[in-house]
Amino acid sequence: MAVIGLIREGKKPYDKRVAFSPEQCLEIIEHFPGTRVLVQPSEHRCFTDQQYAELGIELSEDLSICDILFGVKEVPVDELVPGKTYFFFSHTIKKQPYNRNLLRTILAKNITLVDYETLVWENGSRVAGFGRFAGIVGAHEGFVAWGKKTGHYHLTPAWKCANYKEMTNQYKSIDWRPFKIVLTGNGRVAHGCLEVLKKVGITEVTPDEFLNDKFNKPVYAHLVSEDYYAHKDGREWDKADFYRNPESYESTFLPYTSKCDLMMNAVFWNERIPRFFSKEDMKSRDFRIQVIADISCDINGSVPATMKDTSIENPVFGYHPYSESIEEPYQTDTIDIMAVSNLPCELPVDASLAFGDQLLRHVMGELLKKEKSRMIEQATIAKSGVLTPKYLYLSDYVA
Repeated sequence: MAVIGLIREGKKPYDKRVAFSPEQCLEIIEHFPGTRVLVQPSEHRCFTDQQYAELGIELSEDLSICDILFGVKEVPVDELVPGKTYFFFSHTIKKQPYNRNLLRTILAKNITLVDYETLVWENGSRVAGFGRFAGIVGAHEGFVAWGKKTGHYHLTPAWKCANYKEMTNQYKSIDWRPFKIVLTGNGRVAHGCLEVLKKVGITEVTPDEFLNDKFNKPVYAHLVSEDYYAHKDGREWDKADFYRNPESYESTFLPYTSKCDLMMNAVFWNERIPRFFSKEDMKSRDFRIQVIADISCDINGSVPATMKDTSIENPVFGYHPYSESIEEPYQTDTIDIMAVSNLPCELPVDASLAFGDQLLRHVMGELLKKEKSRMIEQATIAKSGVLTPKYLYLSDYVA
């Protein structure tokens, strides 16, 4: 009989999200006979202890009898239970310095770690994630910031709304004045943005129309990589080659900076990929963008003015392009940047329900019904305290 534990989130600031809702815990018990689920009590979770107890889910401070423990964010090293199997976002596979000690401790305590980020299908796309809600909330917060910048309307931030429905119901009462939006990216995050753009009722136009036509209503252009990158030698666009050899490409995004008011950035980026534009470009009188919802939130990344990340309670900072300094937002001479790195936390109930559903449909059967699962094997960073072959490249990181 497998015993599954739902751990209390220990990383501060406390995350309200959870891997499984009370109803989803009940589904696990019903669909996988013989499985027991224990929930560690928490004052911060978006579902209360009472909601779990009312459905007959066991509450227990002690999870030592559990075989598999599910969380969301990184587990504080002093809370890791030796010899257990953990599922959570470890943020270690890129050798992030701030989590080096976490992976060292996992190895020292003979823990098996399965990272949600590495749970992928054969084509490399993620099985479960919060990307959609990062896009949904990021687009909404972009609209919140645009309203504050222009004074044309007021929107309540997502974290002050009870749920997704309450958040989006606000759009019905707004008289939207004409402005132009560029959305970059084509993954789950970008498609979350698209969901909100359609809810708002913004009209989509082609990149060519965006650059050359005039509009008397709000419009957006959805740009993918071939719309804003080109080979330095003028060769035909090759997406696979671009991601293999991004140094051979250059940004062609600059024309959009003179036509766009609000930018929503949802791209995948690494330091080998050219930035959209430079800080020098941002000093130009032709640079029209006033608000950037940098949902990707890569510090000094694709948007060079994203010099820091921001908090849910204080999501926007002003960037002064001439002094290249961080200022108070919403001034006449600032470009205002929303750079919250944990956007899905603003709608924790909706985000948790969607995430738990993905785990139930695609992961729990692999975990509880199969003796061996290729999907889970490939996502296992460490097994019983030893790095697995796929992740041996992390040896120097933990050495």
